[in-house]
Amino acid sequence: MAGGSIVGMEIAENAALVVVDVQKGFEEEEHWGPRNNPAADENIAALIDTWQATGRPVVFVRHDSPKPDSPLRAGYGGNGFKEYVEQRRGKGGGAELFVTKSVNSAFYGTPDLDAWLKGVGGAGGVRQIVVAGIQTNMCAETTARMGGNLGYEVLFALDATYTFDGVGPWGWTLSADELARRRVAARRWVRARGGDGGAGAGGGAGGGFRFAGPGRGRGCRVVAAVSRCPRRVRGCGRGPLRGLR
Repeated sequence: MAGGSIVGMEIAENAALVVVDVQKGFEEEEHWGPRNNPAADENIAALIDTWQATGRPVVFVRHDSPKPDSPLRAGYGGNGFKEYVEQRRGKGGGAELFVTKSVNSAFYGTPDLDAWLKGVGGAGGVRQIVVAGIQTNMCAETTARMGGNLGYEVLFALDATYTFDGVGPWGWTLSADELARRRVAARRWVRARGGDGGAGAGGGAGGGFRFAGPGRGRGCRVVAAVSRCPRRVRGCGRGPLRGLR
C-alpha cells in the first residue's frame, strides 16, 4: 500500500480516519433543527470505503450523552450508528477502533484514542489523522483541534461533516452553513508541517498545524473529501481524499 498525494497534500500510508458521532439521533430534526450539507453522509461513506479498501486505520466514535432528553443518550435508539456506518464496521483490512465518549473530544473517550494511535500503523504509530462526522462545529472540530494540540497532523474533511442552525443569546441565530463557514474561513486554517512552523506555530518533530494569523494556536487544515472546496475558504485543499491509493 503506497501513500497518497493529493494536490501537494501527502496522505500517509497509515493515516487514520476518525469518524465522529455519525449516529441515528442526529436524524431527529425536531430536536436539532435544520441541518446543512445533505451530501455529508454519502461523503462520509465514501471516505470509510476508501480507508478500508486501502487498509488504513479507521476509528468509529460514538457519543453517549449523559443528558436524559438527548437523542444520543445511551440505551435510546438514536444512540446507535447510522445504518451505513454500522454496515461498514469490521469490513476493512486495516486496524479498527471503537471509541465511546460523553464529552466533545474523541481523545477523552474509552479506550484511549491517543494511546491506540501511537501503537498502530507501524514504527512510530499514526501521526496523521483525517476527521469527519457530526457536528462540524462541535465534536468534529473539538477532536480536530485536540489532535493538533497532541502533535498530530490533522486534516478536516469539511464536506464530510454537517451541523445544524444555531440559536444564541438575545435570539441571535446563525444558519448551519454560516456556522460551518465561520469555523473555517474566519480562522484561515493552513497546514504547518513539522519543523517549518516557526515561533509559536506548533512546528517541530511532532508535526501539527497552526492558524495563519500571528500568535494563534494550533489548528488543522480543512480539505475536501469528495467535492472541491469553495474558493472563498482560504487554505482549503482542493483534491478529493477518496481518490487516494
